[in-house]
Amino acid sequence: MEFDFAWILLGLPVAFMLGWAASRFDLHQLRMENRRAPKAYFKGLNYLLNEQQDQAIDAFIEAVRIDPDTSELHFALGNLFRRRGEYDRAVRVHEHLLSRGDLNRADRNRAKHALALDFLKAGLLDRAEAALADLEGTPFEQQARLARLAIYERSREWPQATTIARKMQAAGQGDFSARQAHYLCEQAQAHAAAGRLAQAEMLLREALDAAPQAPRARIELARLLLQGSKSQEAFDTLAAIERQAPMALPLAVPLLIETGQAAGRQAEVSTLLRDSYAHTPSLDVLDGIVALEQALPAPGQDARMWYVRHLEREPSLVAAARWLAGEKLEHEQYHAQVQRALDHATRPLTRYRCAACGFEARQHFWQCPGCQTWDSYPARRVEEL
Repeated sequence: MEFDFAWILLGLPVAFMLGWAASRFDLHQLRMENRRAPKAYFKGLNYLLNEQQDQAIDAFIEAVRIDPDTSELHFALGNLFRRRGEYDRAVRVHEHLLSRGDLNRADRNRAKHALALDFLKAGLLDRAEAALADLEGTPFEQQARLARLAIYERSREWPQATTIARKMQAAGQGDFSARQAHYLCEQAQAHAAAGRLAQAEMLLREALDAAPQAPRARIELARLLLQGSKSQEAFDTLAAIERQAPMALPLAVPLLIETGQAAGRQAEVSTLLRDSYAHTPSLDVLDGIVALEQALPAPGQDARMWYVRHLEREPSLVAAARWLAGEKLEHEQYHAQVQRALDHATRPLTRYRCAACGFEARQHFWQCPGCQTWDSYPARRVEEL
């Protein structure tokens, strides 16, 4: 049987027409999907601007379904999930992005950073730390180091925090010398509590070298030296605070008096406190002056008159209450009740207040327990601010 070429001639036009129709159909579908994708995207954007996050998420999910290759939609969706606290869904979105082989380097680094933030917000610190460490050498390196520093502070991993702070300072990200001193002091406290005084002293001296202007290392080193019966060196170390960090002197007053008495240098302590008070009046320094004068064998005058002179310079309910505590009243039988009421009224005035978040405490903190900010507590009481 011979093959009839006429069938080929008839089939070619038919095949051409079918191919043309299929291409037109595909093109129509593509146009429809391209119209639907921007429409869903702008719809989600409109919801987002109106703070309707649930509807925005639904719209972006629809846009991603229509155009799964658009990385920007994935980033927008992941950020929305994170803001809503749906960290597991945010992690899945960003991990899906990282699994794509066609993702360029810039978007890959961006996805790594977003994934690290997901872990951080979810409280998965170990996974967040690993993800942030993977950002070394990328444009997100500085942000990642700050986040790692916060993780190490939160978990009290002070050696790792010290390493990161040194890297950041070497890279010109800021002056982290005071923070390094705090980290070394924290490690020194742990050694001292365990009885390893030599290691604690070494770390405190290192902290003092790193930040001579930071008062904490000086105060803690003086306390450690006094504990080791090195009273003269302890006094010299602490007395230098008046020169290196004069605003922090009120914090050192009780220890300064103790070291001065142990070293037999009470006169120097008295001179130092009087000079400091003359320059910057302080309730703690004032209490120190009164305590020293009351300890003299034969005081020349009532030491409490210092409180009266303070009241002449500035009104102070705390100073008035302390002066009144030693006075004889006309109706002395009511003195205890009056003094108790005054002490109750002045108690809030003797607290320390964080300058960053306003958290108040009866004792001074180097790191605020509320907002975790370092050196946010002034050395002055609430009444003096």
